[in-house]
Amino acid sequence: MIIMRSITEQGHTFEEWLTPDMIARDVKQVADHISRDYKDKEPLFIVVLNGAFVFAADLIRAVDKDLHCEITFIRVSSYWGMATTGKLEFIVPLQQTVTDRDVIIVEDIVDSGLTIHQLKAHLRALGASSVKVASMLFKPEKLEYDDAKPDYVGHEITGEFVVGYGLDFDGFERNLDAIYKAKKS
Repeated sequence: MIIMRSITEQGHTFEEWLTPDMIARDVKQVADHISRDYKDKEPLFIVVLNGAFVFAADLIRAVDKDLHCEITFIRVSSYWGMATTGKLEFIVPLQQTVTDRDVIIVEDIVDSGLTIHQLKAHLRALGASSVKVASMLFKPEKLEYDDAKPDYVGHEITGEFVVGYGLDFDGFERNLDAIYKAKKS
């Protein structure tokens, strides 16, 4: 018997979609792919806070231990509640040089691609040699910017709103060990 866990946040019900074991499998697959692609390079992982911090922690520990890499953080926002504002706000700008570096943006979820589109342009303008994207989740049918399609994806998802594993609802539910989808009425 499969028991579906569910939670309620601000009157919305969410049902478990990806279990911790499924997430671990997806993270390992992404880490293995990155480890192969960057075997003889020194990538700089740029983690998009706040949402990607859980994925980034698991990902950086799962990449090959011989991979010589660095990690840094940037904080941007384009969401309020369950909807995008359409505008990217830089809350904590990049503090590290990316000139002549291979960069991997680590994101929790890519849907419209606005954040990634703007970040990639920003990093290229700063002189990054290459810019790739690793995202735990990807909503391909929501993508509006072709250049924002992630290079490494843990799991594809349709249009549902999700929480847990770093993903939030107005700042809450990031601490859940699984990923939950909004329950359809």
